[in-house]
Amino acid sequence: MGKRILFFILTNILVMTTIIIVWSLITHYTGISGSFEDGSAGLGIDFVSLGVFSLLVGFAGSFISLGMSRWMAKKMMKVKVLDPDGPLSAHERSVVEKVHRLSRAAGLAHMPEVGIYQSPEVNAFATGPSKKRSLVAVSSGLLNNMDDAAVEGVIAHEVAHVANGDMVTMTLLQGVVNTFVVFFSRIAAILVSRFVREEMRFIVQFAAIIIFQILFSILGSIVVMAFSRYREYHADQGGADLAGRDKMAHALRSLKAHVDRANVSNHTDDSAIQTMKISGKGGMMKLFSSHPDLDDRIARLEQR
Repeated sequence: MGKRILFFILTNILVMTTIIIVWSLITHYTGISGSFEDGSAGLGIDFVSLGVFSLLVGFAGSFISLGMSRWMAKKMMKVKVLDPDGPLSAHERSVVEKVHRLSRAAGLAHMPEVGIYQSPEVNAFATGPSKKRSLVAVSSGLLNNMDDAAVEGVIAHEVAHVANGDMVTMTLLQGVVNTFVVFFSRIAAILVSRFVREEMRFIVQFAAIIIFQILFSILGSIVVMAFSRYREYHADQGGADLAGRDKMAHALRSLKAHVDRANVSNHTDDSAIQTMKISGKGGMMKLFSSHPDLDDRIARLEQR
C-alpha cells in the first residue's frame, strides 16, 4: 500500500537528478550561463533567476514522475495486467470484477487497469497519472492470505485513492518540495565550490549539486510522507463508503493480524509474514512512514 508513494518518490529523485545532470553538462560545454552566480548580489547569487529555474525544474520533475508512475510500477513489480475481455482464471476474474464494481460505485468514468504481481507480501497499490489512466494491483500474497471480504476492503481502499485524485495532489505537493530542493541545493553547492580552486570549481559544484539534491530530496520526503499519512485516513473512509464499513474494518484488522504475527515471530519461515514485518519503527523513523499506525487507522474508522 505504501508502494504507490515509494515508486513516486524514487522516480522523482531519479528524474530530478537526471534533469540537473543534463542541464549542468549542457550549460558547461555550450557556454550557456547556468551557474546563477551574480557578483552584484549579496551572496553573489541571482536569486530571482534561480527561483524561476527551481520552479520550472521542480514541477517538470514532479509531473514527469507522475507520467511515468504507472509504467514504472508495472516494470518494477512485474505486474501482470488482466484483460477483462480475455481468458482469466476464477481468481483473476474475481479481482477484476471487484475493481470494476467498486470503481463504478466511486463514479469513475474509466475503469482502472487491474493487475496481479507475484509476491508473498500482503499488499496492494494504486497508481497512475490520472483517473483515466490508473492502475490497481494486488499481490498474490494478499489473495492467498486474506479472505474475500478483506480483499474487497483493500481494493476499495485503493480505488478510493484513485477516485480522490491522490496521485495528482501528491504531484503538486512534490512539485513545491522539488522547487525548494533545487533552490537550496544550488545555493549550497555554489557556496561549497567557492572554497576550491577555479579549475576545480565546476567538478566540485557539479558533485555538490547532486549530493545536496539527493539529501534535500530525502528530507523533503518527510513532508510528502506526512501528506500520505493524512490521505490514508481519507482512503480508509472512502473504502468504507464503497465496500461497507465492516469490510474496510475487517481488512485493516486482517492486515494488523499479519503484522502482529510478523512482530511476534522473528525467525519464522513464513515468507508471507516476513515481508509484512515491522521492525519497531519509532522516533524519527516515523517521519518517513507513508502510512499511519494500523491501530490508529482502525480506531479512526470506528469513530466515524
